[in-house]
Amino acid sequence: MVDFEPAALHQFNKLNKNLQARLKPKIDALAKNPRPHGVKKLQGYENRYRIWVGDYRVLYEIHDNILLVLVVDVGKRGGIYRKNK
Repeated sequence: MVDFEPAALHQFNKLNKNLQARLKPKIDALAKNPRPHGVKKLQGYENRYRIWVGDYRVLYEIHDNILLVLVVDVGKRGGIYRKNK
């Protein structure tokens, strides 16, 4: 199952519809394979990862014990990492 933190859902909904259409399949695919090829585990976090689609990043946490992928942020490459430190 994939779920969004409220702030991440707000960020996702603010994106234009074309970009949402590009990101949505990648996010939905995390339910079947939360660690796809090219995923990167973020340093300084126990279970936070990122995938990218063009200039956008999706930061998420994997909670294996409850079979949940929690999207914690969606945004452009330049600023997404600074606000998550």
